[in-house]
Parts: sequence; structure tokens; C-alpha cells
Amino acid sequence: MSTQVQDRIHDRRELTAVLLRALEQRHEVLDAIVDSEDHAEALTTVAGLLDTSEAYAEAVLNLTFRRLTKVERLRIQTELKDLDATLEWTSTDRPASTGRNFRLRPFTETEEDAELFRRRCGEQVDDAGTQWSAERVEKERTEGLSRVDDESAAWFVCEDTAENTAVGMVFGELSGREVDVAIWIAPDARKKGYGTAAVKHSRQELAAEFPGTVLVVRAPA
Repeated sequence: MSTQVQDRIHDRRELTAVLLRALEQRHEVLDAIVDSEDHAEALTTVAGLLDTSEAYAEAVLNLTFRRLTKVERLRIQTELKDLDATLEWTSTDRPASTGRNFRLRPFTETEEDAELFRRRCGEQVDDAGTQWSAERVEKERTEGLSRVDDESAAWFVCEDTAENTAVGMVFGELSGREVDVAIWIAPDARKKGYGTAAVKHSRQELAAEFPGTVLVVRAPA
């Protein structure tokens, strides 16, 4: 199963699980919504109540009354079981995949970000299979920052906000009406779900940076 297909199934599985939790805790959810001052407060409260992201909490707020019936709850339970059977892994195996403690921030010219970029480039080789030289790494970084300034690229650092740690990078490069998206996760942070979280967050960030374009995402490392 490809990474992108797995990611889509995982997204659907997480949303389905949240909807099911919301229906099981419907009385608490309704009280939280009624007691909220506005939509933003309701979103934050419901997300906390259901231990999910605000994106999934938004789907809960958009539930219609017909979804509250026993038949609908059974249908959602069945869908969740089917999705669990399809997935190669779930958020229990890779907790970072939910994206709750994850953010993207713009790549900067600081030494901290430069060192992260060097770590990423340490895994790059040229056509002859030779690892990039220090000179090429610095050239790539400088040219990348120039493209960011020209608004033909957007580079981000992936951070785990719970650990206050940089775990990878996202590169968005504009090419015509497409944005080529590359995701790199640091070796010690792989197989934890950060790649999936990066895909989710980069869609929103890059759509805002380059409206009206098509995002072409390469599989996370």
C-alpha cells in the first residue's frame, strides 16, 4: 500500500473514530457546545473533550441530527472496524500521526535551522552516488532561501510541540501551477507518524502560500 493511500485511509479512520466518540459522549459534547461563548470556544472545548485536533472537532460540530440514530452509530462502528482491518498501522502505533502536538514553522536563517538542513542533506547523493559536499549543501540552502524570498518556494521546519524538538522539514517548490512537496523526517523520529502529520499540515500551509495550485506530495522518508 502506498504512503499516500495509507495516509488517506488513516485520515478517514481517525475522523471516523472521533465521530464515534462524539456520539458515545453526545450529552457531554452537547453541553460543551451550548456552554461555549462562540464557535471558536466550542471548537477548542470539543477538541479537548474528545482528545482530537480542531480539524476533526469541526467535523463533530457539523454533525446533523440524523447521525445521532442507533442505525447511524452502528454504521460508523462498522466503518471503523473495516478501516482498522485495512490499515497497516494506526495512531496507537504511531501517535504523532494525529498531528495534535505537531506544527510547521517557516525555515529561517538561524544556525539551528541550518544544522537541521545539513542533517537532511547528509542523506542526499548526486548522480554518481556521492554524498553532497559541504559547499553544495550551503549552495542549496542559500538558493532555497532566495526562492523563499521570491515566493517561489516555501520551506518549513516540523516541530513536536510537546517535546519542543525539530523532527524534520517540508519543502514546497512552485513549478507552473503545481507545487512539488518533499518531506524529510529525521532518522531518529521516523516510524512515529511525523510524516503523516507533516502531510496533513503541509496541505493547509502550502495551499495558503500558493492558492489555486495543485500539490504533488512525494512520500515521506
